[in-house]
Amino acid sequence: MAYIKHLFDRNFLEYASYVIKDRAIPDLEDGLKPVQRRILHSLFEMDDGKFHKVANVVGHCMQYHPHGDASIGSALVVLANKDLFIDRQGNFGNIYTGDEASAARYIECRSTPLAKEIFYNPKLTPTVDSYDGRKKEPVLFPAKIPVILVMGAEGIAVGMSTRILPHNVIEVLEAEKACLQGKKFELYPDFPTGGQVDVSDYRDGNGKVLVRAALDTSDPKRIVIRELPFGATTESMMASIETAAKAGRIKIQGLSDFTTEKVEIEIKLARGVYSEETVDALFGFTECEQSISVNFLVIKNGLPAIMTVSEVIRYHAKQLVKVLIRELELEKSELLDKLHLRTLERIFIEERIYKGIEKMKTAKGVGEAVLAGFKPFVKEIGQRGVSAEDVEQLLRIPIRRISLYDISRAREEMDAIQERIEEINQHLKNITPYAISFLDRISARIRADEDLGRGERRTRVGMFDKIDVKEVVRKDVQLKYDRAGGYLGTSVAGGEVVAELSPFDRILVIRGSGLWSVTDIPEKAFVGPGAWYIGEANKETLSSIVFTLIYAEPKTNYPCIKRFQIEGWIMNRDYALLPDGSTALHGDTRSKFTFTVKYKPKPRLKVLEETFKAQDFAVKGIKAGGVRLAAKEALAVETK
Repeated sequence: MAYIKHLFDRNFLEYASYVIKDRAIPDLEDGLKPVQRRILHSLFEMDDGKFHKVANVVGHCMQYHPHGDASIGSALVVLANKDLFIDRQGNFGNIYTGDEASAARYIECRSTPLAKEIFYNPKLTPTVDSYDGRKKEPVLFPAKIPVILVMGAEGIAVGMSTRILPHNVIEVLEAEKACLQGKKFELYPDFPTGGQVDVSDYRDGNGKVLVRAALDTSDPKRIVIRELPFGATTESMMASIETAAKAGRIKIQGLSDFTTEKVEIEIKLARGVYSEETVDALFGFTECEQSISVNFLVIKNGLPAIMTVSEVIRYHAKQLVKVLIRELELEKSELLDKLHLRTLERIFIEERIYKGIEKMKTAKGVGEAVLAGFKPFVKEIGQRGVSAEDVEQLLRIPIRRISLYDISRAREEMDAIQERIEEINQHLKNITPYAISFLDRISARIRADEDLGRGERRTRVGMFDKIDVKEVVRKDVQLKYDRAGGYLGTSVAGGEVVAELSPFDRILVIRGSGLWSVTDIPEKAFVGPGAWYIGEANKETLSSIVFTLIYAEPKTNYPCIKRFQIEGWIMNRDYALLPDGSTALHGDTRSKFTFTVKYKPKPRLKVLEETFKAQDFAVKGIKAGGVRLAAKEALAVETK
């Protein structure tokens, strides 16, 4: 058993780790999940400037992704609809309506120049073997901007999940610049569907936000939804409106969807209903307002970690500097190699060193002749000297190139290389300004690109007034009571209307027997004849009502008065106001009134009725006993 337990534990941990790291949670460094990284890698490998059928891209990507074509295709569509790293051609679905993309064989895509600028550098990208060992795939791209903030992410792993909201790409770049400059920065979400967002509880990426649709209420008899809240589609929005209308939450006459490239859902209001009074109900009962909880979970250094938006900006500001230094040093190393080779070529051809190999009959002699020819030029060559590889490179120069060698052109090329090396050295000495200039260049490219939307913010940031659904719903539910039959509810036939309530209200019923209870509004329920109070069970309202109950004691039938307030209750539970066997004579909710108690005639009883003022008796707790009015048997109570 111990072995079985160990086996299951180990296998479960391996499975959980795989799902967390290699499927569901994006990596902090490049902001991508493995399937997204493999899609971009495939597009970079296939890139020839032309569009590729998505089916071909999916097929190519299957060399790296061992989970089937369906997961690749859906991930590619989602990634393409971000409008950042993949150019689209064809029907990739509609983020507004929720319509799906066309089949992969009909649509085309390619990587954008921005994607290459941000991700692509094969010489600096670490790779591992693909799952079948035949190919190499990137471990992580050396991303130059915090892609995780720009795109956002959602994923459910084993025992953990992530939900990161997308942010405006220009604002992200500006925040990264501010971080490099040592300035303060602040970032809030920006959604592709527009709308409005309340970030008062965003808590730097680990709280929640309220999102709202943008409503056009210029016409008092209709409301037009122009922008959707994040996470909603026109289909889900209309379904929520129809559900609210059927439940009586809002009154509408018609609902139409005219969405094409822009959202346009028209709500025609019912007669006597106007847009101003319906807006709050839309926010309260439909998808026009939603609360989104955020959990900023990423893979950092191979382990899941909770981060904040500010921490991600600071991390990527440092990463940008590191990546740019590596790129500059790599370019400098390549230029020095090129400059060294060009110097050797120039000396080899200008000084006719190749002439010295004409009489040599062995490869060794040829190499020694070349090395001997370079000895007078040691200072010009520098400490690097001439290696055997350099000799082999020089000996591969064709005769045609030697005969057509342009000395002035070669010197110009070497001067340009030297100038670029000096420029790189300046960038390395001033790496922070260079990083800022890189971010400025990316921002300028995005602002100039209409396909990228010029980087404009789509979602307006603001503070929302809290909507209390109980206040915005119309009180148009009629509660009826059949006093003779004792039935109470919304579907009681022939009863009198005792209250008009909202569907969210609860009712307090005090029966003729002295029992009381609080319930939801019933469709039809038996409460018995003679119920003397039926009303809304609202604690604020009830706190101002003093209930007066006049009753006859058990056995003696002596009259008593009980004045009380109702302050708390448990739903659907019966409470007794009177002692067992008592008879209720009169119930009242007036704070001041006069009542007359009529007594049962008896021998030598001269006073057969007596008048009292209710306000002369103290209001006590609901569990307190009543106050005896007289030691006489009561017959009835009359009030004025």
